[in-house]
Amino acid sequence: MTVGTEGCARDANVVGRVHSLETFGTVDGPGTRFVVFCQGCPMRCQYCHNPDTWEFDKGEERSVAELLEMFERNRPFYRRGGITVTGGEPMAQPGFVAALFRAAHAAPAGRIHTCLDTSGATFSANHAARFSELLDETDLVLLDIKTSDPALHESLCGLPARHALELGDELARRRIPTLIRHVVVPGLTDSEEEVAGVGRIIGDWDNVVGLDLLPYHTMGAVKYERLGISYPLEGVSAMEPARAKELREVALRARAARRAERSR
Repeated sequence: MTVGTEGCARDANVVGRVHSLETFGTVDGPGTRFVVFCQGCPMRCQYCHNPDTWEFDKGEERSVAELLEMFERNRPFYRRGGITVTGGEPMAQPGFVAALFRAAHAAPAGRIHTCLDTSGATFSANHAARFSELLDETDLVLLDIKTSDPALHESLCGLPARHALELGDELARRRIPTLIRHVVVPGLTDSEEEVAGVGRIIGDWDNVVGLDLLPYHTMGAVKYERLGISYPLEGVSAMEPARAKELREVALRARAARRAERSR
């Protein structure tokens, strides 16, 4: 297929490694969305429910043209939605996602809204230029803040917290609308001190348009069993949604307090 301008026609041939696709996503950005799950992630979050996306050499190759063609087949369903790229970790393939988003914006049938769902695991402020083209073409970011405790972050996810924080700073600098997500895990990330810390972090980012506290669930445990991997949180009960809502209010109060401090 021909995708937009001559430059975007070149983008059509760009290939990325994809784990899976969802053609009717309703929780990955506004509206109904075409969701691309990238293969590969450097994090090993203890509560990850997609361990089958970790390895970079698995999945299958998909071209930008192929993905947009699939989107166009169902465009009427996506008129209030768009394309979301998630993972795995999509920022591990910045060139591929940038090409997909650039082509989406130049689609002949009309501009497609783009959303990036990321933990920021591969981002570095020292190498921000590597991600510039991707962020130039991103309309909305769903940014995972795993924990407000740097020490816990390393034990919980296997990587330092600075990657997400540096990405958050960059998104704020660019004024890219960002919705923050934080998984609330009983005994790990469910204390009021923890979620207040999240609130203080995002209180420094004026581009944040929402905060979702996601209750931990155990639905991913079966995937670990299927892959022959021990489940790190065996025995941890799912979080009650009502408690997650209460903790969200704690985070929002801390965010408001931080914003008030900044305005003095």
